[in-house]
Amino acid sequence: MQKIKRLKAFLNTPKKVIITTHYKPDADALGSSLGLAGFLKKKGHQVTVISPSDYPDFLKWMSGEKDVINFEADNEKKSAKLVEEADIIFCLDFNCLTRINKLGEYVAEADAVKVLIDHHPDPKRFAEYELWSTQAAATAELIYEFINLLGGRTAIDQDIAECLYAGIMTDTGQFKHPSTTKNVHEVTADLIGLGADIAKVGRNIYDNNSLDRLKFTGFALSKRLKVLEPQHTAYFRISKADLKKYNSKTGDTEGLVNYALSLKGIVFSAVIIERPETIRMSLRSKGNFSVNDFARKHFSGGGHPNAAGGKSDLSLDETVEKFEQLVKTYEKQLNNFYKKTN
Repeated sequence: MQKIKRLKAFLNTPKKVIITTHYKPDADALGSSLGLAGFLKKKGHQVTVISPSDYPDFLKWMSGEKDVINFEADNEKKSAKLVEEADIIFCLDFNCLTRINKLGEYVAEADAVKVLIDHHPDPKRFAEYELWSTQAAATAELIYEFINLLGGRTAIDQDIAECLYAGIMTDTGQFKHPSTTKNVHEVTADLIGLGADIAKVGRNIYDNNSLDRLKFTGFALSKRLKVLEPQHTAYFRISKADLKKYNSKTGDTEGLVNYALSLKGIVFSAVIIERPETIRMSLRSKGNFSVNDFARKHFSGGGHPNAAGGKSDLSLDETVEKFEQLVKTYEKQLNNFYKKTN
């Protein structure tokens, strides 16, 4: 904490700033990036937010979003030049440069001061400065703390407050996850006091579905949900054909895993999706069953104890079979966790 305070002096004069976040940014990733960007712009810095990829349409209401550079879709040379010329690079909501794909190679080679602000476990030590805590519910919570460390709380306006509130609200599952601490409520209360319109944020994120997305959700619930009752587990199996049928866009499968977890008697849920490049998995749990450990051991992934992701190089059918067989080996644990949560 003491070391990161030294950035205050460094940022006292205008700098060329790059802010980046993980591949396929969610509300915490983009909200943290745009919230920090809004604050630094107010302080006279030249700030560019670079996303490694696209992100859901329901995040495009955030202030400053129109200026975000999509590394995959836009000119790679332009992004590379901006990174090369940067004085300081903020890496938000990820802790390993492989999480930003090829953009990570440019960040690694850059001479800029690098700052990591993140709440995921097991960070790779690539940054000179870190504000890292697994106790934080969201990176947006840490951005709020960082702004305060710089003495900039009074610079938080409605736009910044709403970006940060969105990150905290979504990463806590609308304040339902165990990560929702007293500090989370104190921070969000202050953000509301600073102007965040929480009804607006909620509408933009949760009440902004396309017709295709709603139809896809109905299809997934009725045709692609499977319950493994002895293991208190439920999962969705989604193929490329399913995604194509409903014109699926980035973000359309987000939140699907929570429907499975909402079932009575379920403590472990998953969405297994066939993407063009690989099989992607989203994992959730209740209580003390660590999906982070499950993902790391079996599916080259990781995340938080109750929310993690993974991937598989097997086919969709093979991945589903592997998942079901693995879950059977956890049956005793899952039954114990079920008893403890009920």
